[in-house]
Amino acid sequence: MEEDAGLGNGGLGRLAACFLDSMATLGLAAYGYGIRYEYGIFNQKIRDGWQVEEADDWLRHGNPWEKARPEYMLPVHFYGRVEHAKSGQKWVDTQVVLALPYDTPVPGYMNNTVNTMRLWSARAPNDFNLRDFNVGDYIQAVLDRNLAENISRVLYPNDNFFEGKELRLKQEYFVVAATLQDIIRRFKASKFGSTESVRTIFDSFPDQVAIQLNDTHPALAIPELMRVFVDIEKLPWTKAWDITKRTFAYTNHTVLPEALERWPVDLVEKLLPRHLQIIYEINQRHLDKVTALFPNDLDRLRRMSLIEEGGVKRINMAHLCIVGSHAVNGVAKIHSDIVKTQVFKDFADLEPEKFQNKTNGITPRRWLLLCNPGLAELIAEKIGEDYVKDLSQLIKLHKFVNDDIFIREVSKVKQENKVKFAQLLEKEYRVKINPSSMFDVHVKRIHEYKRQLMNCLHIITMYNRIKRDPMKPFVPRTVIIGGKAAPGYHMAKMIIKLITAVGHVVNNDPVVGNKLKVIFLENYRVSLAEKVIPATDLSEQISTAGTEASGTGNMKFMLNGALTIGTMDGANVEMAEEAGEENLFIFGMRIQEVAELDKKGYNAQEYYDKLPELKQAIDQIKSGFFSPMQPDLFNEVTNMLFHHDRFKVFADYEAYVKCQDKVSQLYMNAKEWTKLVIRNIAASGKFSSDRTIKEYAREIWNVEPSDTKIPPPNEPRDVADKNPHCTTEKLKM
Repeated sequence: MEEDAGLGNGGLGRLAACFLDSMATLGLAAYGYGIRYEYGIFNQKIRDGWQVEEADDWLRHGNPWEKARPEYMLPVHFYGRVEHAKSGQKWVDTQVVLALPYDTPVPGYMNNTVNTMRLWSARAPNDFNLRDFNVGDYIQAVLDRNLAENISRVLYPNDNFFEGKELRLKQEYFVVAATLQDIIRRFKASKFGSTESVRTIFDSFPDQVAIQLNDTHPALAIPELMRVFVDIEKLPWTKAWDITKRTFAYTNHTVLPEALERWPVDLVEKLLPRHLQIIYEINQRHLDKVTALFPNDLDRLRRMSLIEEGGVKRINMAHLCIVGSHAVNGVAKIHSDIVKTQVFKDFADLEPEKFQNKTNGITPRRWLLLCNPGLAELIAEKIGEDYVKDLSQLIKLHKFVNDDIFIREVSKVKQENKVKFAQLLEKEYRVKINPSSMFDVHVKRIHEYKRQLMNCLHIITMYNRIKRDPMKPFVPRTVIIGGKAAPGYHMAKMIIKLITAVGHVVNNDPVVGNKLKVIFLENYRVSLAEKVIPATDLSEQISTAGTEASGTGNMKFMLNGALTIGTMDGANVEMAEEAGEENLFIFGMRIQEVAELDKKGYNAQEYYDKLPELKQAIDQIKSGFFSPMQPDLFNEVTNMLFHHDRFKVFADYEAYVKCQDKVSQLYMNAKEWTKLVIRNIAASGKFSSDRTIKEYAREIWNVEPSDTKIPPPNEPRDVADKNPHCTTEKLKM
């Protein structure tokens, strides 16, 4: 009944949620910090085939899981100026906003551990706009409190795209400043923070606190911690910098250049003048080090600077994160390799030991037990229940690959899930689909690099084949595409309109009947993913090689008994490695071939001229076959595909269609299909977020996970003897 807490955009926010579940389940003393947005990711409505956004008023009926903690409210400063005093630099004449924490419990799985997610809400101080000489307009002053409180009003809805707006920068500093004060308060209150020794009390800080930066959005934590140490705690710079670097680690989540945060210097100077000074100082010392190692290499200095010159001066936040952290990681092997050898090559040449891989994972509690109880129960009957906390045990399913009874049971669970989802579609969306057709599902944010357009071209190709020879046997399919487009992303919105337009033609053609149906799934979100994923036969993971950092939907489908059609990109590579490439439908250019094509120059026209089915599909889109009232409606889309398609849809089209033919062929043989399903489930153990978090804990945070079950509160206990977990001396944020 409750609303989704849609406080993230796509994979990034959902990954954090899986990580919180795993950290609690592994008994780590870990906190998740973020912003309590009043309005989360917009609700998507499809009207006349177009996406329309509605505000997500998710708190309308209250949120029973959260507890406001006004006793821990903290001030956050903005604007002002820097004063040069004898005692050091002082940031003065600032505007203050209060950060009010709301705590949500994060229970571990059956271990009596409950961690905390703390989300900050912005509040204006009570004297806001009333303390100045502005005696006059009391009413206006009270109304103006909204300006301060707008900071936590709404989530910016861009996925893999940077929008350099002042309010967004305020949000990024707001969460960072409140969180660091909270961490330092907790550190000082602990026995480590109150040491009497001659050393500064902060010497042990990196041993007690680890802060993981989830992409560059909290990058300002680095200059902020430096400001606290140097300006407030009066530590010498080198000492403060050593502690800061040992505290932070940075996870990179994308290599798309348009997604990298590059904040204009002028904006940072206005909003956070002291932080800009600190960033300049960090950069100066960083470049001095580079110069010492590579004298006279000015180009290297330019490439590695935190400040980008030329046009508007900008701060490269990824560079700041790399320089200010002791560990940097990508989120799948192929992505971490690209990070090291291409995107941040200069930095990896300087400090190769800093760069790591941590392949993403998903929590099997939500993504199997909760969403697919039928399959979870079936697995437990065969291998016991321990796999829920140790997903690597799924490998034991290999011995049942040829067990006829198990094959039938797995198939039956899938069929039940499909019937249930078909009923939901009929009830909620008034669409009737055939539950015995193949459910071909492509759900994720709408983006050119994810190539929903390529899927669309395949749909048109299947349609044309049915029309050409209606009597020829055709494996029935229901193609389900879903996902939100960022409101300002025009091309993504056109892609949605094209899919719905094609669906309108296909679904209403009597010759097609129920051989082929196209559904655009409205308002894709976590709660809907929990319903569609267990019902899926074929998972579409078709980004251009080298563009999807990892993907996590791919893992959810694999665990829930779908087969994958995909490129060698992101975690697909490791899925194929675990299951055997022959047990996935892998197609298309590899990363090297994409690079070669770039070198040679991608010419879309060649493919159009060479492939008659591609030509027919494109000609139909161009001529208005799918938009008879507006024949030129999709001109921008076809023009992009021919002249500036960075993601090379045409280059992979032929391999994709041929691979889809193999999929249809195998689907006709239900038993062989299900054997592949079982092999995939048995190979999905690596992709538990428990495994991911164990790697972060041991290789980055320097803590040991524990499987100790804390005694319940009604059992008396001798903490020191029976439960070392409780007295753990690591505070990890």
